[in-house]
Amino acid sequence: MEQLGDSKDLPTTIEKMEISKEGITKMQLEILKSVADLDYGTLAGLLSVTRATLINKKKEERFIGPLSERIVSLADLYAYGKKVFGEAERFNAWMNDPNRALGGKTPLELIDNQFGREEVKNIIGRIGWGVYS
Repeated sequence: MEQLGDSKDLPTTIEKMEISKEGITKMQLEILKSVADLDYGTLAGLLSVTRATLINKKKEERFIGPLSERIVSLADLYAYGKKVFGEAERFNAWMNDPNRALGGKTPLELIDNQFGREEVKNIIGRIGWGVYS
């Protein structure tokens, strides 16, 4: 998962587990931040950590444990969205638009926890299959 959020080849569940255990580097987080077009404040909220936790790491230092797992989960969602929508910009715009299937909330508002990410991923899948969402 060198390119977090990249949609070329989505990693398998086993690969995601291994990546999470190894830990995500600050440099990999920076790639996700760029692909997702998120600022540190928003990213910190989505990952349930302080902004300082994300900013204070050096480029090759790794985030470990549950934080690394949450980063991988978020990157997986963005990679899947980019794959379905065809380009990151279109997906990022969709993430910020209120969605009727989400009770009028934006997908971005819901992805700060596992259940919200799963629901948003389900809707992306429905869009990929051409089902109105």
